[in-house]
Amino acid sequence: MNPQTNQQTEDDTAAPPRDEKRMRVHLLFFGAAREAAGADEVTLSVAAPASVASVITQVFQKYPGLRRFERSLLVAVNQEYVRRYEIGLNDGDEIAMFPPVSGGSSTSSEPEPNDSQDFFELTTEPIDVGVAARRVVPPRCGATVTLDGYAREWTRGRGRTLYLVYEAYAPMALNEMRRLGAEAHRRFDIAHIGIIHRTGRTGIGDTSVVISVSAPHRRAAFEACEWAIKELKRTVPIWKKEFFEDGEVWVEGEGAPSDSRRSPE
Repeated sequence: MNPQTNQQTEDDTAAPPRDEKRMRVHLLFFGAAREAAGADEVTLSVAAPASVASVITQVFQKYPGLRRFERSLLVAVNQEYVRRYEIGLNDGDEIAMFPPVSGGSSTSSEPEPNDSQDFFELTTEPIDVGVAARRVVPPRCGATVTLDGYAREWTRGRGRTLYLVYEAYAPMALNEMRRLGAEAHRRFDIAHIGIIHRTGRTGIGDTSVVISVSAPHRRAAFEACEWAIKELKRTVPIWKKEFFEDGEVWVEGEGAPSDSRRSPE
């Protein structure tokens, strides 16, 4: 199940003074923030010069439903998390706004080059865990640890879960996965790491994420795999909506990148 695209092409506020300099920024909304705004994307005309803080202030005025995320809203500019809201913006910048990711493209991403054996992908198709695990097995390694994350039927405090829908900010999600993989290599004595995450509708018991790590020794593989799933749920922009017998709810994440949850001054 994919949400219907609702795109607005221009801010509908009153015309600015003739001598006021203006610039345009392209806004993207994801997860529960998309539903609160009632739009997937919008091109917004703002006074120049503009900062992240000034744009957020204008967005809250235009979409008051987003104010409930004021303390937790995450912001990315041109697919990079923003740590400081006072930074300046350029005409044509892409600004994504979303609640904390929940860990979790309409099509599968292209595999990583074969010479690296690392891979980071999104897919709408069922994931073959065994095939994913064998993709990171080089001759010099003695262990491969693979995490198979799948949708469960019962969630504490709610009725029976019928299915899940995962939504991703695909370009940034893949970039964050690659960054996560590079960091895993720096932190742990591993050979290769691969991550595949499902998007779209996912049934109960279906695999939603696979993380596979190979290493010369099993301890490093276990440690890297555990670290990777925690970081994925914290930083990779993928959101999960749970559909129950008695309703539906967006699941907010466990955290956010440090210093990126500051509210605008």
